[in-house]
Amino acid sequence: MNRIDARFEDLGKRGRRALIPYVTAGYPGPDATVPVLHAAVEAGADLLEIGMPFSDVMADGPVIQEACARALEQGTGLEQVLAMVAEFRRSDAHTPIILMGYANPIERRGVARFCEEAAAAGVDGLLIVDVPADEAGEMRAELARHDLHQIFLVAPTTTDARLKRAAELAGGFLYYVSLKGVTGAASLDTASLAPAVERIKAAAGVPVAVGFGISTPEHAAAAARSADAVVIGSALVKRLGQADSTAAAVAAARDYLAPIRQAMDNTASSTSNVVSA
Repeated sequence: MNRIDARFEDLGKRGRRALIPYVTAGYPGPDATVPVLHAAVEAGADLLEIGMPFSDVMADGPVIQEACARALEQGTGLEQVLAMVAEFRRSDAHTPIILMGYANPIERRGVARFCEEAAAAGVDGLLIVDVPADEAGEMRAELARHDLHQIFLVAPTTTDARLKRAAELAGGFLYYVSLKGVTGAASLDTASLAPAVERIKAAAGVPVAVGFGISTPEHAAAAARSADAVVIGSALVKRLGQADSTAAAVAAARDYLAPIRQAMDNTASSTSNVVSA
């Protein structure tokens, strides 16, 4: 079984919402990524999303744009990203890993070659921003060949027809972009979340994760009341960028994520109590 499916199955049994932190590979330095990933797991992360640095990150705001630029300047390409995943796997065989990025670098390397290498390194799924469900084609077939899930984005503007198509093809989970904009662009509109997530759940046979605009324990708790998973990106990357050493980046990840984990767990417990009352 794919590690993403196994993890959500286990979380469902325990009534726990998944915390999915995003980090840009190679940022703030090439040596920091793997220790930060382990620190995130220690702080309560259930799945990990690793950004593959790219020069034209159209869905990302200034924080992740800067992180990608610095990572590229320091020599982090696809080969280095996969090496980081393999290094992480040497001491963690269970935490699911999703790579997030854009199609161009993968197509230049070769879709079939990249999928084979990603699976061998220990990747469990890919979220390719500019490959929507309507255009999944060759990439989806190659991912399936290696038991890799393709994660699709859906947004407040996604039509019923496109949501249905994404739900039909989705593996692992559907990622709901909670705002009309780029990562880190605005605060979460908590009032709009529950009806939006319920709409997606009605169409999907996979868990639903909420991301974009989530930066505080309160935001994460609000998202966890309806979603199966919460993705934290720009706010974490911003704190990593303020670290002046690998040790400081590890501490920043741990200190930032632990209260978010606690807030989500408190919300899950409260929700369970309400349901069973």
